[in-house]
Amino acid sequence: MEYYCTLLLWTCSLLPGALHSFNIDTKNHKIIKGSKQAQFGYTVQQHVAGGQKWLLVGAPFDTSGPHQTGDVYKCPLSKRSNGSCTKLNLGRISLTNVSEKKDKMRLGMTLASNPKDNSFVACGPLWAHECGSSYYSTGICSRVNASFKFSRAIAPAFQRCDTYMDIVIVLDGSNSIYPWYEVQDFLINILQKFYIGPGQIQVGVVQYGEKVVHEFSLSDYRSVEDVVRAARQIQQRGGEETNTALGINEARKQAFKKGGRRGAKKVMIVITDGESHDSPDLQQVIEDSEKDGITRYAIAVLGYYNRRGINPEAFLNEIKYIASDPDDKHFFNVTDEAALKDIVDALGNRIFSLEGTSENGTTFALQMSQAGFSTHVVEDGILVGAPGAYDWNGAVLKESRQGKVIPPKSSYSREFPEELKNHGAYLGYTVTSVVSAKNGQLYVAGAPRFNHTGKVIVFTLSNDGNLTIIHSLKGQQIGSYYGSEIAPVDIDGDGVTDNLLVAAPMFFGGGWEKGKVYIYRVTEQTRFVLEGALEVQDQGQNARFGSALAPVPDLNGDTFNDVVIGAPLEDNHRGAIYVFYSQRNRILRKYKQRIGAAQLANGLQYFGRSIHGKMDVNGDGLVDLSVGSLGAAVLLWSRSVVRIHIMVRFEPSKVNIFNKDCRRGGKDVTCMSAIVCLNVTARTSTRPTQEVALQYNVSIEEKRFAPRALLDEPDRLQPRNITLLTGEETCEHVYFHVVETTDYARPIVFSVVVAVQDPHQGPALDDGWPTSLRVQLPFWNGCDEDDRCVPSLVLQSHSDLMTRSQFCGQVVHSRGTVCVNQDDVSPSERIIEASRRRLVIDTRLENRGENAYGARLNISFSPNLRFSSLIVKDNSDIKIECRNVEKNKYGKSCNVSSPFMRAKTQVSFRLEFEFNRSMVLDYLRVTLNASSDGQEVYLHDNVVDLFYQLKYQADLLFTRDSDPSRYEIKADLSLEKPGSLGPPFNFTFQIQNLGYFPVRGLQLNIDIPEVTKNGNQLLQIASFQIDQIDGTHCIPPQHVAHSRASPEDLSRVSRLNYSNTRYQCQYTAVSTCHPIEKLVSASEGSYALTPYTL
Repeated sequence: MEYYCTLLLWTCSLLPGALHSFNIDTKNHKIIKGSKQAQFGYTVQQHVAGGQKWLLVGAPFDTSGPHQTGDVYKCPLSKRSNGSCTKLNLGRISLTNVSEKKDKMRLGMTLASNPKDNSFVACGPLWAHECGSSYYSTGICSRVNASFKFSRAIAPAFQRCDTYMDIVIVLDGSNSIYPWYEVQDFLINILQKFYIGPGQIQVGVVQYGEKVVHEFSLSDYRSVEDVVRAARQIQQRGGEETNTALGINEARKQAFKKGGRRGAKKVMIVITDGESHDSPDLQQVIEDSEKDGITRYAIAVLGYYNRRGINPEAFLNEIKYIASDPDDKHFFNVTDEAALKDIVDALGNRIFSLEGTSENGTTFALQMSQAGFSTHVVEDGILVGAPGAYDWNGAVLKESRQGKVIPPKSSYSREFPEELKNHGAYLGYTVTSVVSAKNGQLYVAGAPRFNHTGKVIVFTLSNDGNLTIIHSLKGQQIGSYYGSEIAPVDIDGDGVTDNLLVAAPMFFGGGWEKGKVYIYRVTEQTRFVLEGALEVQDQGQNARFGSALAPVPDLNGDTFNDVVIGAPLEDNHRGAIYVFYSQRNRILRKYKQRIGAAQLANGLQYFGRSIHGKMDVNGDGLVDLSVGSLGAAVLLWSRSVVRIHIMVRFEPSKVNIFNKDCRRGGKDVTCMSAIVCLNVTARTSTRPTQEVALQYNVSIEEKRFAPRALLDEPDRLQPRNITLLTGEETCEHVYFHVVETTDYARPIVFSVVVAVQDPHQGPALDDGWPTSLRVQLPFWNGCDEDDRCVPSLVLQSHSDLMTRSQFCGQVVHSRGTVCVNQDDVSPSERIIEASRRRLVIDTRLENRGENAYGARLNISFSPNLRFSSLIVKDNSDIKIECRNVEKNKYGKSCNVSSPFMRAKTQVSFRLEFEFNRSMVLDYLRVTLNASSDGQEVYLHDNVVDLFYQLKYQADLLFTRDSDPSRYEIKADLSLEKPGSLGPPFNFTFQIQNLGYFPVRGLQLNIDIPEVTKNGNQLLQIASFQIDQIDGTHCIPPQHVAHSRASPEDLSRVSRLNYSNTRYQCQYTAVSTCHPIEKLVSASEGSYALTPYTL
């Protein structure tokens, strides 16, 4: 018994499921550390490039020079590498001709790898560029090729500012301009109003009089300070003529080419104080400027005309002709050179305005898009989430081979209507795609703040910008951030999405912000049907479960792809990940393995903020996991999964208890051996030389004080250790013996339990495959047929009841009433003697065939019997044990020689029944039925049915008493007084039942001779009384009328009877007479009469 308990404890220690662990190795892992300040580990991505395996790690707070740009690190994963990571310096990314702000652009916040060309995309969604006085966070992504070289910048939300202008200022420097410093101050003032820099305004200055001089070109200076400094150095060139047409034409042909930018708006500002000397050329010059798309602002300085009192009308007309239409927006005139300063602001406001705002300047289109907050590689480009677009309602953009794809705002109006005033939905917070059997690839985007509960849309997007929403899913709880993470899952690997996971990491339940992941089944008709959710109940307090979703290839070798989910705030912000397996086309709701940061190393925080697992990192053929945390990236290796096939066979194959071939403990026993074979097969990929260190335990499960079987070497070390290669089989003999027993029906149970020696090293056992085997060793049934026995049970019975002839053959009974007439006696009739209390049936059960397993005897009897005992006779070793039959009090079920009755054996036994005298019947029946588990050929001799019609012998004692005993009638008796009464006679009659059974229908007739033949009245009944016994019925006597006395000689009459009495009075009593031991007193059953003599 003690050994059995020890086995149970050892077996419990082998249960890996109790610790929620399976085949992700938590003891042997690799931690790549980086800067916590740089948020190293914010994103992770397994990547292949240059024929090597890499881990890309995003560090969105990393610095590049003086700026906190963010960056991406590449970490080699080959065994030959030293494991150090290299910074890719992607923070240097820039767009040409843009005044950009890269500080805090958070590059590396998003990573997306493209396995087709081994490139990847890293995004900085907070990258901004300067437009006028504003900075617009449109976001930027860097595409990096397979050689880790910058390929190109992706900025689908970027749009050129309205301040992207090339401005050429054409100054009249002729002698008539005076004073020059006033013109110079105007020039400096207007330049200081301009937003000069890359992507904004460039300025060139041309001075003309008789000749044209290029003071500086468009590309010479890139800041306001430099341009102003150069403007202060411009001297008046002078000249007797004002060749305005020449100056405009030279600026058109030369100045806009010297540093001019493609796509920049061309603006020309002409400042002059008089009519041109080459006015005939103006028409052609202006027409050419129109063709070149040059917007012209013309300023007429009237100082010369006012000082001399000249009418300036012709001059003003010429200047208006130079200015673009309409004149009210492009033409200025000032009274003199000093008044130029008064138009600086007006000119600046007319030249440029803020880009992308409405008339009241309160709404944005794509200026604050933060494109790249999420990215997803699709078939023909890159899908880019822009949650800040359209006043943070969000949008989804696309960078295709043909260029940017920007759907119009109206595309979203059906699902995000303006009337809801739902600003801040954050559409594009995450983006992905699903593959439908019917519609092919469809795009999916999350809007976690829509209506405060979140929404997910499924849509198509063509490269011409046509976006069509075909389905939407809505969150259930306010503030749950439903849709902040979404992931498609192709469970069976057929290329079609089976499930769509939608996370709500801030879902609140049970008083905690636990998180929840909804599961939607994608139907063939591209419908999304909610099937349930994944949740963590036990350790999910403030966990943010669902902050990272990672569909991964099959981890455990069942051919179905799996899912890993991050909970980075679990366990006081240390974090954890959960592994969920799939079966067929559904994700199992109960996680298979939880891996907490505390299991791996001290100091890990926010473990599970990002997860990626798509490839074999360490070269063992298994998919490995990469998990990001604060300042670290953790590599978790998958362990191969194996199955242990246990086989047990016995020699011999059955226990032959009749063959005791050895001795153990001084007793003859049956010796046996069990051959235990173990075979290891791989469920997942394994190395050809993969060794599996196993331990196994063997035992015989005998939960009894005296076991039927015992191991020959019980003290041998348990468990037993063995090392196998996958695909290899080994066998070992285990010897045991079976002792003498009567329990042959139940087989002996032989148990083998297997486990790995070290649960943290080597392959893991498939937890869906049994690690134990219970084999039943049957006993040989001793029959010719190996699988069945053919017994032949025969019953023979007789009772001890006498027939009438037997009863009457006894002298003491021969004169009884029942013996007077013995004609037409039924053979089934039996006589029950008055003294009989029991019925005895002697029975013999014989098995003339093979062993009768499960032999049993069913006894049923009539209600006038009570079962008393079954006694086996002749000192037989066959035991018969009887028990009551449920719901049948007139039956017994008896096991005969359990577990089997041997062949060619017999047993004689006596059945005893007590008669139930409260239930007296005129028959009795006892039926015996012998059966077994075997298949008998003849069943007619298995049943004995004893049925008897009963006659009961009555043993009655009748006594009488007379007081007085005699009365003498004298001869001289006077007859003169007829009717006079003589002395009274008291007659007492008593009937006693000396037998066992009650006598029913008993009739007592008392004849009293009242009147003689001549009519003389002898007796008159004065009174009578009878004991009150249930069932007694009395008929009162009939009195004879008084007659006159007459002489009559009675001396010759010795006894009065029917022959000599003329009248007779009959008294009859009818009763049931019970056995005497049931009478209360002796007076019961007695009758008393008091006649008087006359």
